[in-house]
Amino acid sequence: MSSPTPPAALEPLDAAAFTALASARLGEVYGPRAGEVLRRLTTLLAHHRDALRARPGAGRPLWSERDQWLISYGDTLIDGDRPPLEVLDDFLEKRLGDTFSGVHVLPFFPWSSDDGFSVIHYREVNSALGDWSHIQRLAGHRDLMVDLVINHVSRESLWFVDYLAGSQPGRDYFIEMDPDTDLSQVVRPRNSPLLVPVATRRGTRYLWATFSEDQIDLNFANPDVLLEFIGILLFYVEQGARIIRLDAIAFLWKEVGTPCIHLPQTHAIVRLLRGILDHVAPGTLLITETNVPHRENLSYFGLERLEEGALERGETPDEAHLVYQFTLPPLLVHTLTSGDASTLASWLRGLPSLPAGCSYLNFTASHDGIGVRALEGLLPGHEVEALLELMHRFGGFVSMKANADGEDSPYEINITYFEALKGTRRGPDPWQIERFLCSQHLMLALQGIPALYLHSLTATLNDHEGIERSGRLRSINRRQWEMEVLDELLDSRNTPTREVFLALKRRLDIRRGEPCFHPDAEQQVLDTPASLLAIQRGPLSDGRRLLAIYNVTDKRQPLALQALAEHDWHDLLEDAACPTTPTELGPYRSLWLVSR
Repeated sequence: MSSPTPPAALEPLDAAAFTALASARLGEVYGPRAGEVLRRLTTLLAHHRDALRARPGAGRPLWSERDQWLISYGDTLIDGDRPPLEVLDDFLEKRLGDTFSGVHVLPFFPWSSDDGFSVIHYREVNSALGDWSHIQRLAGHRDLMVDLVINHVSRESLWFVDYLAGSQPGRDYFIEMDPDTDLSQVVRPRNSPLLVPVATRRGTRYLWATFSEDQIDLNFANPDVLLEFIGILLFYVEQGARIIRLDAIAFLWKEVGTPCIHLPQTHAIVRLLRGILDHVAPGTLLITETNVPHRENLSYFGLERLEEGALERGETPDEAHLVYQFTLPPLLVHTLTSGDASTLASWLRGLPSLPAGCSYLNFTASHDGIGVRALEGLLPGHEVEALLELMHRFGGFVSMKANADGEDSPYEINITYFEALKGTRRGPDPWQIERFLCSQHLMLALQGIPALYLHSLTATLNDHEGIERSGRLRSINRRQWEMEVLDELLDSRNTPTREVFLALKRRLDIRRGEPCFHPDAEQQVLDTPASLLAIQRGPLSDGRRLLAIYNVTDKRQPLALQALAEHDWHDLLEDAACPTTPTELGPYRSLWLVSR
């Protein structure tokens, strides 16, 4: 069996090519100051070069069918006084073995709010979680994804203390604005005030704060800020990070009179960061976190900047390697609660073919809520309203964002993914586990790399007590598990936690051994009734192909697919030949068939 031609690890970008790239990108951002910034950047890279050259894993393919990633906070699992990062690593080793090739440990730095995304110190590990030896241990066992929380910083950071005192370097690290400035065009992911009053030695100043009053945006018009973050980025790679997640990157550059999202300078900085990694740490992956409508999200591949015929000449995009499939989580909930896969099928058919070196990160749940902005243009308003109302009935909440017209609109649903699928539009029913597993099994079959939130593995329920403790809606999906409690649930018979965990582990273990699930293997959505979704992956170079079929309803559905009659099929889930062509599929059941 042969996989698609893998995206080989990129050859290091040579010095001359990198200098040309960096000069161009810095010119787009800093204009006549670019030459001086480039000289400082060159010195910074030389300082890190030897440490980066010694990192393990350089030169391997970017990804394969074995790539499956877990998402977790550093302290989602706690066990007495043991460092939680050690507990997480032991859980992965003992309970999951080789099931996951990578782990995304959400911000593990000292922080003051937002469960880690308001960073106090970027080069330290939160002592309540462990230390850098625990991070390096995790990175030694599997690929490590680390957040570069690049848009904003905590008010408790030393940079902010400098700002308040009027001292360097922090004095010029933030964005002061006259409170009377017209900022009505600015796109907001929150409905909190955009400008935050701050008492300084120079009097009250108003600072830009996209997300909260404790997350003060950084001023990338000051090249010192960019160079500081490049140093932080390289430090993370030196500590073992193989994947860098650019948090909230879409809001990086601010320019009054514009929406301040996806600005050209932001894309130029992403391209610069990609060029730096390709130059001094090839094989390190860059992923952008942009919870926005689908077409905007895809812009972070940089495909539209390629000249005509560039792909045919073997050129590759030079922005992110990966983007999140933000459309998938809400669209899957809509599909499985309505019993209608037609919109999901249409969206999947419309996904563009990606060149080598670009792929999707597929997920259903994460530490954040289920974003609904990605549904814009896909579902009519009344369908979105029906979805939001149903999530309220299932114990969830809806967070809002501010619009340019002064009104608020839905931004994300706050609920665990397991609870989001506890029923259909008719209400809760006995099919919750089967429906939830169908959502995960469907996600695992899609083109790209799958990532599962730890709370999906454990079928975690809504944590309303967590909301009461923190006062934040997102806490509903951020429960901490005491290992004694979780172990008991995993080891006891007939618990949803055990059933879901074992079912997902089994499916993941099957998936990583099937070459048709290579992230780059061709994907085709077949014509089916709205009650079914059928996806073909492949064919591979040896003709092997895989057919994944899903019943998205709570009723048995007949199977009358032409593709079933075109090949002799092997049931991948049962590891057996199909003696006869399947004629029907039970509620929320799925088939993974490979051609023989």
